[in-house]
Amino acid sequence: MPIPETTIDALFDRYEALLIDAYGVLVDASGALSGAAAFIERLEREDKPYAIVTNDASKLESSSARIYGARGVPLSEERVVTSGSLLVDYYAAKGLDGARTLVIGPGDTCRYVERAGGVPVKCDVAEGWFDVVVAGDEAGFDFLPGIERALSIVLAQLETGRPFSLVLPNPDLIYPQAAGAFGFAAGSIALLIEHAAATRFPGRDVRFDRLGKPHAAIFDAAVRRVGTKRCVMIGDQLATDVRGARAYGIDAALAMWGLTQAVPEALDAALRPTWLLKSL
Repeated sequence: MPIPETTIDALFDRYEALLIDAYGVLVDASGALSGAAAFIERLEREDKPYAIVTNDASKLESSSARIYGARGVPLSEERVVTSGSLLVDYYAAKGLDGARTLVIGPGDTCRYVERAGGVPVKCDVAEGWFDVVVAGDEAGFDFLPGIERALSIVLAQLETGRPFSLVLPNPDLIYPQAAGAFGFAAGSIALLIEHAAATRFPGRDVRFDRLGKPHAAIFDAAVRRVGTKRCVMIGDQLATDVRGARAYGIDAALAMWGLTQAVPEALDAALRPTWLLKSL
């Protein structure tokens, strides 16, 4: 059965609130995408509840809002729900207050760790032992030396049996930089470390705890922010936006101008969007 197309007008009428992905839907690294600024202005003008739900763990909410605004999409930080913000509940649940944390990512990822009660050390200068490893982003450090240093620390701790937590706020593997250009995201870093650990220690199940879309924690935070579960997720990735929304029990509209531009006819139900959205 074909997936029905919808419009922004229809989504406004059908749902009490909108959850909206950022990269690939509203912006990419080159600036605002077509119709994004007018869409946000309409949401504000009509007082429609909404939240920007992003797997980005490299920017604080205030930093994200500032960057979106500089790219032509004015947003207040109160509208932004990031995967980095989920570290607070993660550290509390794991009893990690004061945990020495190896941070793969930029300064704002370190700020998220501090907010959660951890003591961050960036990967490109890290030495010694750590209670937590946070794979936050692919930027903010000298990539190859930083990743190799982080990998060496993880393997050393696995070899000694010293317990520690591995956490991945952003499970995205890639992200759109601009039209026709893509970059690796933090999820790819986690896969590198996981596969390397499996090579070094066959039979050991070494995995990061994943927090952002498609997992439920970020949808819980977003629904609390908008005040209703009668909402729809507008996103451009089947594996994160659509899978996460459908598993959480809400509808999903696939933005066809973003990362996913073709939907296979034979699509697993867990990845099947409720709607196809052609434009904002």
